[in-house]
Amino acid sequence: MNGKKRQRFRHWKKNTVFVTTLLTDPARPSLDSALVESLRNAWGGGKAYWLSPNEAAEFTVENLPTNRWDVWQDLQKMQVDLVVQPASNRRKKLLLADMDSTMIRQECIDELASQAGIGSKVAKITMRAMNGELDFESALRERVSLLRGLSASVIEQVVKERITLMPGGAFLLATMKANGAYTALVSGGFTAFTEHVAARLGFDEHRANSLIIENGKLTGNVAEPILGRAAKVQALNDLASQLDIGANDALAIGDGANDLGMLNLAGTGVALHAKPSVAAKCDVRINHGDLTAALFLQGYHRSEFIEPDPHL
Repeated sequence: MNGKKRQRFRHWKKNTVFVTTLLTDPARPSLDSALVESLRNAWGGGKAYWLSPNEAAEFTVENLPTNRWDVWQDLQKMQVDLVVQPASNRRKKLLLADMDSTMIRQECIDELASQAGIGSKVAKITMRAMNGELDFESALRERVSLLRGLSASVIEQVVKERITLMPGGAFLLATMKANGAYTALVSGGFTAFTEHVAARLGFDEHRANSLIIENGKLTGNVAEPILGRAAKVQALNDLASQLDIGANDALAIGDGANDLGMLNLAGTGVALHAKPSVAAKCDVRINHGDLTAALFLQGYHRSEFIEPDPHL
């Protein structure tokens, strides 16, 4: 555990009650009750409550377990996610979500590059940027410049043929909105894609970068200023202010280095299938569950999940 995490934990009061949540992949639910009971007993926890049979369970503990990251590491080998967080204020009033590799399975710029025949070159830059090895804004400008001359019609083609939603996202949006939360898609990608994804999932708003198009072709430029890490933090602060809530009332989800600011500022910041260098800096890491994990972390039972609107 690094110093930053230790410093963060000191802000929690000594009498803070924590809730421990164990999760598995809902496509292959394999959470063993014996495992849950063993950990509950070892940590002196309260009675286990199953949020979904064989998929998600939770119990409270009076103190933050000092060996939780060692246990987390052991459970990862069993494809089980472990999260320990304060039991209070779990149900959030604001959702901020990254788009690429978070709400959708793809990286949109990589898909555009693939259509342009330079997919491998751009994908390598994307990976380094998401790992935090490159400055996000500079890396975005470089990748967009490589798309110069690409027909703008390719965007619609990619949206229709290549973009697929991350499992669980529709339930996450429908359930949080039904319980009064405001939802925003905040992406370092492009509005041509966030507009489609936001409408399909029912986000209240979306923010992203704009590709500059002239005469039906990409110019190789992106509109300034670029929406990156700082802009995502600003979005969280702006929306919290508009809703008259605190950052602790927000849930943020992302996977890349440019998400770290909002993930660490939000009351619950979920690193979803994140790059290892990113996950290492986050308290909440989901490597095996899907987006419904964000509902279990808020204490929702699967019976409380809201079916997505079929018209979206």
